[in-house]
Amino acid sequence: MFALGYLVALSVRIGSQSAHDDARPSDVIIVMGAAEYNGHPSPVLKLRLDHAASLYQRHLARFIMSTGGAGGDPSFTEGGVGRSYLIDRGIPPEAIVVEDSGDTTARTLSAAAEIFRRMNLRSCIVVSDGYHMFRVKRILQQMGFTVSGSPRAQGDTTVVREWWLCFRQALAYALWRAGIRI
Repeated sequence: MFALGYLVALSVRIGSQSAHDDARPSDVIIVMGAAEYNGHPSPVLKLRLDHAASLYQRHLARFIMSTGGAGGDPSFTEGGVGRSYLIDRGIPPEAIVVEDSGDTTARTLSAAAEIFRRMNLRSCIVVSDGYHMFRVKRILQQMGFTVSGSPRAQGDTTVVREWWLCFRQALAYALWRAGIRI
């Protein structure tokens, strides 16, 4: 019963923070991957990439990192599709960094952190869906980075679906805290 109460309370906390944008000047904007379809970003990934491009054009960071592995498509990665999309939107190729090996949030962030360290990057703005921000920010903060978040614009969703997404992130965060890296 305690565990369920913890998850519900955490879900409420995640939900209350999901629309909070605290983006501030940083070294890099990290765009969390989402599905791609035959070399084209899914609607969710497109919204994330457009939002990251907007932050970049406001000069909030020198780099954008596009993340995400192959998923179910052996020909493309989410990170690579994101890079192509950003270049098509006028972002200079030299400003785009790709992490294309991650297949979970934790693995993606671990690989991204290694790239950050090699490039001497210490701060980042996370771009993802609002419900994802809490967990991603905590993971990167634990790795020693200064992190702010800027959630993409909300799409059409129901209250029930938003609640479920926040609860699912609360469960994923609790598992991560317990040492299960998903």
